[in-house]
Amino acid sequence: MFKKRIDIYKKRDREGWLQMRAALKEAGLGGVKSGHFQQDTVMACGCGAKLDPRNFGEKGKIDRDIYWIRVPAEDEAKALEILKKNGLVPQVDQDILVDASLRKKPVKDVF
Repeated sequence: MFKKRIDIYKKRDREGWLQMRAALKEAGLGGVKSGHFQQDTVMACGCGAKLDPRNFGEKGKIDRDIYWIRVPAEDEAKALEILKKNGLVPQVDQDILVDASLRKKPVKDVF
């Protein structure tokens, strides 16, 4: 019930998340946890409703969710092998929860 779990995927990519979940489920790997959450807090608009004004642009609602998959620590190698066989590459973005203005940017040479 209480097992140590390892993040094998944390990224803003719904399609990749769905493919990895399906591959792990099809292989019958137990103890896999997955989900998604929104990093940003919802700003209050003028009328007091909990609507995010950024969702009313030309292209509609933007997917800002962060998708994650965790597997039991003892099954990490097995999960990675299953994903490799299916041609999927798990990725954990370490800077995903850091504010964009605080993220490390690549240093460019001026000269």
